[in-house]
Amino acid sequence: MASDTAAGVPEAPAAPKSRRSVTGTRRTVAALFLLPALLLLGALVVYPIGYSVIRSFYDQSGGGFAGFDNYRALFTDDGIRTALKNNVIWVVFAPTVATALGLVFAVLTERIRWGTAFKLVVFMPMAISMLAAGIIFRLVYDQDPDKGVANAVWVGVHDTFAESSAYPKAHPGRESPLEAADGGAFVTKGTVRVGDTVTLPLVGVAPDLIPDDAERAAAPKPEPDRITGTTWQDFTRGKGVGTLNGVDADESGYPGMRIEAVRDGTVVETTTAAADGTFSLSSEADGARLRLPASNFKEPYNGLDWLGPSLVTPAVIGSYIWMWAGFAMVLIAAGLAGIPRELLEAARVDGAGEWQVFRRVTVPLLAPVLAVVTVTLMINVLKVFDLVFIIAPGSSQDDADVLALELYRKGFSEDQPGIASAIAVFLLLLVIPVMWFNVRRLRREARR
Repeated sequence: MASDTAAGVPEAPAAPKSRRSVTGTRRTVAALFLLPALLLLGALVVYPIGYSVIRSFYDQSGGGFAGFDNYRALFTDDGIRTALKNNVIWVVFAPTVATALGLVFAVLTERIRWGTAFKLVVFMPMAISMLAAGIIFRLVYDQDPDKGVANAVWVGVHDTFAESSAYPKAHPGRESPLEAADGGAFVTKGTVRVGDTVTLPLVGVAPDLIPDDAERAAAPKPEPDRITGTTWQDFTRGKGVGTLNGVDADESGYPGMRIEAVRDGTVVETTTAAADGTFSLSSEADGARLRLPASNFKEPYNGLDWLGPSLVTPAVIGSYIWMWAGFAMVLIAAGLAGIPRELLEAARVDGAGEWQVFRRVTVPLLAPVLAVVTVTLMINVLKVFDLVFIIAPGSSQDDADVLALELYRKGFSEDQPGIASAIAVFLLLLVIPVMWFNVRRLRREARR
């Protein structure tokens, strides 16, 4: 052996040692530990994906090959096309608004004393399940302002600037001196003259809806150079009409009722009834007809139909933003904490205002975090189902339809598993590029 070595014959290489991972674990042992997880991954993820791809090429019975017919239906079926359109709206607006609100909240909570408590309140909806959030917002968007918070606020703001009438159901009774006019108004059948007294009786207002400042109606008193009159509720609870077109002792006036004197189609004078329903017009109204304009009988404003066909998708997106803005805020706040304060102070020393510091320093430094949050929410909204299914009522659920909901409908309600599988594959294809972008960005950030 010594001579062979001396002669330049190399020694036989030693047997390779079993490689170990960075942590010192043998690869075989690591593979055995990973095997259960890989089996579960294959059974719960890989197999369903593969089966859905295969099933998407078969007809509804599963016995005949349909080719790309199911995928063609994605762009020809009206319900699926509506779902596609709504998904585009979701992807464009929901992540953008949620991320923007999260950024604003994260920046502002650094400047207020109770920032941690505020973050807790904003993040709290994340602890609520989608089912519970859907039920909450189904009540929030209730049409009745006495039940729905959204319409209660909206009606309150509206009535602050345009108060509705107290007499929406009022109308002339039997043998009334009033007749219907265009647009919901009522007008006297004849003209009035100076010195006349005019009675304008109405019925139809529930006694409990009479304004609180209403007093007992008073009969008009004649004045030689004016036109006087009374407008009142010609009905007494428990007694009925009483004296037809005559003022009785227990009948209420219509305070605030507007009366117009109209001559040749032109309003020559306007007045308002007092608490006892009496009113007075000058000689300018001589020869005119008296009109109770339609504004006296305007129905109470009942708010917006939040869950109607035109607003149901924005309404559901609003509930999603309520839940996920806290998620965006927490991630952005973590990124904001990592920004060197020296850069912000240097920008302020150089004369930059707070808006310039935010726009030119804070936002660019947070760009990677903002991108991750936005992309994550985009993946999330592509799969949204619960909120739409629970919040949108049956009458407008077609208008709020999204791909995940349409998948459920086709697969379970309409018994079209082929089209449902095609929708599932299509959703997967939409999610994969976004996931790839997110993973690629995370790896890039990890290398820095």
